[in-house]
Amino acid sequence: MELETEMETAGVERLGHVTKEETLDGKRKNAIKGAFFSEFIDMFDIYLPVIILAPIQAYFLPAHVSVGHQAVLESLVFITTLLGRPIGALLFGRVADRMGRRRASIVSVSGFGFVTLLIALVPGYQSIGIASYWLLVILRFIDGIFLGGGYTGALPLAIEYSKKSQRGLVGGLVLAGFPAAYVAINLIAMIMFALFPMDGPDSLYVQIGWRIPFVFGACMAGALVLYYVHKVAESEVWAGKSVGKPQDTPATRLTSGKSGRNLIQVLLMMTGFWLTQNIVGLFVPTGVLIKTLHLSGFQMTVALLISYTVLCLSYIGAGVLGQRIGRRRLLAILGALTATVGAYLLYTLMNAHGLGLPIIVLMVCSLAIVVSSAWAVIVTYINERFATGVRATGFGVGYSLSVVIPSFYAFYMNWLSVFIPLRFTPVALLCIGGAIACIGALMGPETKDVEF
Repeated sequence: MELETEMETAGVERLGHVTKEETLDGKRKNAIKGAFFSEFIDMFDIYLPVIILAPIQAYFLPAHVSVGHQAVLESLVFITTLLGRPIGALLFGRVADRMGRRRASIVSVSGFGFVTLLIALVPGYQSIGIASYWLLVILRFIDGIFLGGGYTGALPLAIEYSKKSQRGLVGGLVLAGFPAAYVAINLIAMIMFALFPMDGPDSLYVQIGWRIPFVFGACMAGALVLYYVHKVAESEVWAGKSVGKPQDTPATRLTSGKSGRNLIQVLLMMTGFWLTQNIVGLFVPTGVLIKTLHLSGFQMTVALLISYTVLCLSYIGAGVLGQRIGRRRLLAILGALTATVGAYLLYTLMNAHGLGLPIIVLMVCSLAIVVSSAWAVIVTYINERFATGVRATGFGVGYSLSVVIPSFYAFYMNWLSVFIPLRFTPVALLCIGGAIACIGALMGPETKDVEF
């Protein structure tokens, strides 16, 4: 009788233990899924104007604007979003560190979902004049603030729920949302171009077609909010540790002492990686594939779709490799490879006149893997560089503030053209960015064995 009672008690304890483990696994999976979709929607929203609005920027501008001024005004639509991200990262990073990762994610995602919906409703120049353009720019800036806050909660939450031995894999899986979003935007754009032909200022695409992807983006944000409300639990690492005295705010702690030194190292490294990413992600599609190699719009889209699909797998592989050999080591290696192999690939691609599309696609894929794979390691690495009380703020500021200087890469190309031919300045910037990233990575410690 006593033996049966002991067995029953042991069974209850075992059942309770299994239930607890299963609950933790469920929380972990939900947090990782939430981070992936947060990254996906974040990148979907950021790059949406680059693809969807590119053919119809004149819809928001007067007809008499010169080509040069139009190019500058068009670039502001994208740049203002990037400039809003550091502000959002600081604001929502503090919310995430003081009030919880989950709450910061819900508020920020709700914000950029609503702003994205408002962008879909912006009337054109013929309706409200130049106010149309400035309304678009202002909304994109506000959108950037909310987008900058979106991942300061979601990504640290996922990394904190991950097992230490799986953080590299989780970082790669989460960042795979970026190339996946780029593929999705291009597919949606192809569908919109097919359904709504562009044949003048009164065409269906100009009046209606471009708005649909923005409405779709807003709906995805709404779905993500509901997912966080009903499925994602607050970080147990954050909830179980003190974030310091009330007067010792995360902003103060982040910029002083060890955290301040960590932030400087992360900002330097990330400046290099953002510079190289902008060259490959923003300059190569139009500056190389269209203007230099004279590919058609369809051929360019095919090349980008294939390369970003390959990147999804590359990110996962790089995350796992960083877990095995060390994140600091892999980041330094990839920075050095970008400055050498990546620069050579870009130079070769720019001189690939007459080569068939398959060869060009192979070169674009190789360039993307060499230059962009580091991002699969970056998310995990930066989160591991900061203590729990300032992790969300440190990650958000380190990840977003570093984008500002590299955003003006076109100006640096013009400055470099004084010393070398303009067409080769992107190669020089890739060398410079890769070197900065490598040096920045070597300045920091290895983090893969850090305990949260």
